Amino acid sequence: MLKILVDKDKCTGCGECKDICPKGQKIWKINKTAHADNLEYCHVCTLCASKCPEGAITIERNAPNEEKEIKRLKKAKSGKSKLGI
Repeated sequence: MLKILVDKDKCTGCGECKDICPKGQKIWKINKTAHADNLEYCHVCTLCASKCPEGAITIERNAPNEEKEIKRLKKAKSGKSKLGI
């Protein structure tokens, strides 16, 4: 699983992230809090992180959760899961 992290101290709210995002996602900076709205539409393409002039956006890979999800999916595919997915 990937997560978008915004360094609120580096974010200037310039909007470069929105300009490059295929989904028009914007990192909002209100007072000293930086956040992104509607992340359910994010494809985590990482374009925002590469475009950010301040280097405020980073993408974090959460390997333990990813490994757990891969094991769950393999188990489901093998038919050993009660979910039958």
